[in-house]
Amino acid sequence: MSNAVQRPSNPVAWAAFWVALAGLVLMPIPLFIGLIVGGGLSVIAAVLAVIGLFKGLARGGKGIAPVVFAAIFIALTWGGISIGGGVIW
Repeated sequence: MSNAVQRPSNPVAWAAFWVALAGLVLMPIPLFIGLIVGGGLSVIAAVLAVIGLFKGLARGGKGIAPVVFAAIFIALTWGGISIGGGVIW
């Protein structure tokens, strides 16, 4: 048995997860700050999620769960922005 630390099965998917979560948390900041920061992070997370999805599919489906959660966070962020999150008080 080795004591080596195992890496996450899909690090790009986990990056998409954390960036999307940060975008969702920062989106409600008013005066266009949340729109720029949260929206920008969600776009970056969307790109990472697509890359993570393809990498996960290439590995036989390993590591796709963080991509699914990232997609949910991205949808919530874009939905919040569409109803005025990050723009108005």
